[in-house]
Amino acid sequence: MTTDFSSLNLRDEIMQAITELGYAEPTPIQAGMIPLMLTGVDVVGQAQTGTGKTAAFALPILNNFVKQKNPQALVLAPTRELALQVADSMKEYGKHLHVRVLAVYGGQPYGPQINSLQRGVDIVVGTPGRLNDLLERKVLFLNGVKTVVLDEADEMLNMGFIEDVEIILAATPEERQTALFSATMPPRIRKLAERFMRDPQSVVIKRDTLTAAAIEQRYYLVHENHKTNALTRLFEMEPIHSALIFTRTRAETSILANELVVRGIPAEAISGDLDQQARERVLGRFRANQLKVLVATDVAARGLDIDDISHVFNYHLPDDAEVYVHRIGRTGRAGKKGVAITLLSPREKRRMREVEALTKQAVTKMELPTPEDITKHREAQVVEKLKVWLGRGRFKRELEMVQELIEAGHDVTNIAAAAIKISRGDEKQRPIAEVVQVSEERRDRDFGRGGRGQREPSFTRFGDKSRVKGSRAHEEGMVRCKINKGKQHNIRPNDIVGQIAFHANIPGNIIGKIRIEEKISFVDIPDDVVDQVIKHSGNYKIGKEKFSVVKAH
Repeated sequence: MTTDFSSLNLRDEIMQAITELGYAEPTPIQAGMIPLMLTGVDVVGQAQTGTGKTAAFALPILNNFVKQKNPQALVLAPTRELALQVADSMKEYGKHLHVRVLAVYGGQPYGPQINSLQRGVDIVVGTPGRLNDLLERKVLFLNGVKTVVLDEADEMLNMGFIEDVEIILAATPEERQTALFSATMPPRIRKLAERFMRDPQSVVIKRDTLTAAAIEQRYYLVHENHKTNALTRLFEMEPIHSALIFTRTRAETSILANELVVRGIPAEAISGDLDQQARERVLGRFRANQLKVLVATDVAARGLDIDDISHVFNYHLPDDAEVYVHRIGRTGRAGKKGVAITLLSPREKRRMREVEALTKQAVTKMELPTPEDITKHREAQVVEKLKVWLGRGRFKRELEMVQELIEAGHDVTNIAAAAIKISRGDEKQRPIAEVVQVSEERRDRDFGRGGRGQREPSFTRFGDKSRVKGSRAHEEGMVRCKINKGKQHNIRPNDIVGQIAFHANIPGNIIGKIRIEEKISFVDIPDDVVDQVIKHSGNYKIGKEKFSVVKAH
């Protein structure tokens, strides 16, 4: 195995850039991929985010760089954030070669991108949709492309870009080199590789290295409609420097971020609804510690270049266990310790077992802090602050005020107690959020072998073909409702959550399990708001088409 970059026989200009960046040893994916790509063969790299994939394909491309009129390398990325990140990295690695790198993505004017292409570009990094548009406009010419990279191919599949990818690949020379990077290898990605790649060599990072030992993993068993309250309690107790919270849908990111702000926790949502300028503004505030929390979906978090995250929260477990690994890999970087916390509803317990099976690591079950714990913690913080100020001794005017009170006949101890009482006044504005304890014994009986209750769903995507029967929901206090639209109507989970939350005026985070079938869908609604949801049934829309919500029978 290669132990340093010097043994890879890269060009002097590249080695100079690597040295200036402080890189000495390649990561496992780099050590495996770079020698293969330098030979010109097709390659498949399977590794998670944060393992150094960009350098693994960028350095070989730059090593073979020669000046020509049209682009000689093409990199496809699922999001504009990742496209920008890759383009910036390639510029850094190739700065002594004076390589021209252009990032193209949607949401930006065509003019500047077209002008750059007409002036001449060596490497194009872009999202499939915008690349396809530029091909159709006949301003992007791929006849000179020698290497094509598909970065995070599984995510491009999840986002519905695979058809665009196929069109783009078909427009490149057959003799090109193709490199495909993907954290997972679903059947559609395998078929893509079989169709467009020639005897690809594979480099796979072993699963036992997928999670870092520096990450402390734990979970708290919480009812779905108490997760925000549980989160608030944890924020009281945890030494959080910066946190990334993952939700299922875009609608939930905004709802949860707003709820946290109301509770005194500085938070912002990161979603596809933000334009690039607004997104950069939010990230800038986060990096400057003006903002403590980002709430995001998995898609929106792709390409986020943030290393110093102390805590990752799974507000919901993802449908895919490997996505869990990607999420928690956001913390515990650069030699620092990280914490990954999952708020686990009873129906998600089986998913957690699948996570543990994949990572070969146990996730520790913990009990939420009690009101008594939080009260003691608040009191300890007050005492610590007092000790700091007593150490500083900078309170001359305050001493004069105390002396006045003593002269008026007040006891010193009583004066101190009254001062502390005043200083804790803001605690009244932060009532300790109520969380009903989950009865685990009952849940184990319901979901255990031979039990009469419904089994928890395994890791399945929305739209599982298995039909939900009856109106019984997975969780106590929830009612199963039926929606008269399904997959054939292009309804999505975020359509359901967003529309119901907005029109029924309820928090999106209390909406439970969603299952989308071919012609109909099901959603679990808390029983105390189900009538309110049904009352507004005539207002819910997918585009211009309305959908109804009724109790399932």
